[in-house]
Amino acid sequence: MIWEVVIGLETHAQLQTKSKIFSGSSIAFGAEPNVQANAVDIALPGVLPVLNREAVVCAIKFGLAVGAKIAPRSIFARKNYFYPDLPKGYQISQFETPVVSGGGLMIRVGSGDTATEKFVQLTRAHLEEDAGKSLHEDFQGRTGIDLNRAGTPLLEIVTEPDMRSSAEAVAYAKALHALVQWIGICDGNMQEGSFRCDANVSVRPMGQKEFGTRREIKNLNSFRFMQQAIDFEVQWQINEIEEGRAIRQATVLFDPDTGETRAMRSKEDAHDYRYFPDPDLLPLEITADWIAQVRTEMPELPQAMKQRFETEFGLSSYDAATLTASREMSAYFEAALESAGRENAKLVANWVMGELSARLNKDGLEISAVPLAPTLLAGIIRRVADNTISNKIARDVFEALWTGDGKDADAVIEAKGWKQITDTGAIEALVDEVLAANQKSVDEYRAGKEKAFNALVGQAMKATKGKANPQQVTDLLKKKLGA
Repeated sequence: MIWEVVIGLETHAQLQTKSKIFSGSSIAFGAEPNVQANAVDIALPGVLPVLNREAVVCAIKFGLAVGAKIAPRSIFARKNYFYPDLPKGYQISQFETPVVSGGGLMIRVGSGDTATEKFVQLTRAHLEEDAGKSLHEDFQGRTGIDLNRAGTPLLEIVTEPDMRSSAEAVAYAKALHALVQWIGICDGNMQEGSFRCDANVSVRPMGQKEFGTRREIKNLNSFRFMQQAIDFEVQWQINEIEEGRAIRQATVLFDPDTGETRAMRSKEDAHDYRYFPDPDLLPLEITADWIAQVRTEMPELPQAMKQRFETEFGLSSYDAATLTASREMSAYFEAALESAGRENAKLVANWVMGELSARLNKDGLEISAVPLAPTLLAGIIRRVADNTISNKIARDVFEALWTGDGKDADAVIEAKGWKQITDTGAIEALVDEVLAANQKSVDEYRAGKEKAFNALVGQAMKATKGKANPQQVTDLLKKKLGA
């Protein structure tokens, strides 16, 4: 039997407001338990919720970013269930009429030039409040309740069951993660719970139209865990079906220590929550003028910027996609390009994606914390472009500036004596010396061994400590060897 995997994701993005969605309490992370929970958050008798306007603005921005329909009138509902960290006994959410409907997100699956693009459709995105948090450690067998998160504004983003592998699910989650940060509605901090994903996973025989029974993997807070959890769940479901056992709809948790999913409870359906409109909140009305105003505040979106980089700067689809993976990366590239000159776009892209990104990974830094200003990187690139230094020397200049050893590229090149040798007469004399001292390599090359030529180039570069122009060295060697 050939099986087809069907995956849909539900993502909770914590909105970047200063206060909670229905109260004035702070949502700052890391406060002592229960110090950021006021009378509204803990549901004291007689209190009334008041909607946070900025949370609605965040929802509008998201709707615009994904090409969705923004409802002119939407309803808040009570989602009823009992849990110790839910003081009201219900969660304020949206059910029948969400603020955002439809739209979608283009994702890239794979890497390099072999990556493929796919459009993932969205079902809806709705506003809701977060619950508190149950703490099970260091309480002598008891559970502590922290209500600081109660009432934190969330946008729950739900996809259609469009994904067919864990790789596609991770690619979508990464694209969504980048987008909500790009438009400034969520900080994307997965460790602090600002961006959490639930994966609905099922399998069906290839070619079957009906969906299989799904199981929901809750609270995946890293892309690596998401891939591991989905892969395990898929294989578990296939094994169960092939051994004659039926899949039961359930909510499951992923254990990173074992790499396995385990059932937590049977999966609830909408009727189990007894949704009904919240009588304490008026319907949310969003006018066309309000949407137009928010549209003027939107940044250029990553897909539009990617296309601009391709058309204006002649970058490949892969290069443009890589440089627009985050707003910080694209801003760094454009700042470096402005200083280096548009004619050096490909060179700037190569340095940002290559040397700069590799060093950030090595040092465990985000692009937002890069110690090398884009103008300094541009200074290196200008000197490579005008043949003042070779690529090898440029990497040494990069290292010096990265560690703060120099004011700019020109100062480092001057202080270290790293200016490239481009005098044809000097390089020709050097090449003659190399040929005379390496007769064995000369004979091997003339006998058809191409590697011997590279050895001669290496000897010439070594003799000048990398300062000779590599292209001139190559051209002169070929000329003298009759290549």
